[in-house]
Amino acid sequence: MAEDKQFPMTLDGKEKLEAELNDMITNKRGEITKRIQIARSFGDLSENSEYQSAKDEQAFVEGRIKTLQNMLQYSVIIDSDAIASDEVSIGKNVTFKELPDEEPETYSIVGAVEADPLSGKISNESPIAKALDGHKIGDKVSVPLPNGASMDVEIIDVSVS
Repeated sequence: MAEDKQFPMTLDGKEKLEAELNDMITNKRGEITKRIQIARSFGDLSENSEYQSAKDEQAFVEGRIKTLQNMLQYSVIIDSDAIASDEVSIGKNVTFKELPDEEPETYSIVGAVEADPLSGKISNESPIAKALDGHKIGDKVSVPLPNGASMDVEIIDVSVS
């Protein structure tokens, strides 16, 4: 049997997924059930867009619940405190600058399920995070770019998120 995929994440990320799962189960399911009951009262289901919309949403919510349950079941919490304080890993903020003299950029490295680039949270599976992982303050790292080129960066700071 194929090995199940593991989902590395921070404790904060796991807690957010648990809260989302709880909301889906305790609130969203009930809301959709009520919408379906109301839509059924409108009569002919074959031409009832409210009913079809509610059924589509129900399918989405049930799929999301299964996805969340799977991610939580196979989650692996990364304890960033157990890793050297100056070493890049999941659960840490990393500040680096592109060489030779670009402005510093800071990102939090999180598990893929927690990633939100617009909030400065990048996935541990991203090319930048993969390249920086395990490196320390002062290290110069070559980060591969999608176009086949690479950019050279220097790690300036690492801290716990």
